[in-house]
Amino acid sequence: MPPDQRPIPRYIAEPPQESLPYGRWADALAERFLHACGGLTTDEDLGDPGEVTWFPDRTFGGRTYVPASTTTSNGYELFGYVSFEREHEGAEARGFHAYADWTDETAEANPDWDLDLSDSEISEWRGPQGRRGEIALVWGVALTQNGVVATSELGPTTTDQCALIEDRFTLVSLDSYTGDYLEVKLWGAGGGEVAAESLYEEE
Repeated sequence: MPPDQRPIPRYIAEPPQESLPYGRWADALAERFLHACGGLTTDEDLGDPGEVTWFPDRTFGGRTYVPASTTTSNGYELFGYVSFEREHEGAEARGFHAYADWTDETAEANPDWDLDLSDSEISEWRGPQGRRGEIALVWGVALTQNGVVATSELGPTTTDQCALIEDRFTLVSLDSYTGDYLEVKLWGAGGGEVAAESLYEEE
């Protein structure tokens, strides 16, 4: 094969390795996520968080990320992730870190949405000639039926994919690189595109 004219990282995270958190493990993760939510500083009265919704885990750079979201009693959405390290498969998780943010743009208030997306920068990447991009953790819910796999697209390049688990998915991808920005696409069982949405609002 000839040299790649666009040498960028693709499929850099491990696929989901576990089922969605439940039981005591879910409780332990929720405690850390909700603690991060409690540290948010805002003039808004966010209200009390509800039940935490978990998304598929992805492991990148030696850390496993488990995204989460919850709707508050005042109609806001709290979103973020809990990350941790494991020395080897089956080892006890350690080095926990939790991140949280909030938004008033919710799926409930936008019935026309096909995808409900959240994202966070977790690292950066340097390419040829010092070009820089972000490594983004992206998680979401398919709000339309018939989707089975979500992909991340950076310009003409597919950079990651994740099979849906209870209509939820998590992606890890290079973003904001050489003028290209991430778009998430949802695909059906027959390989047809079901929905697409950019992480960035159109000007």
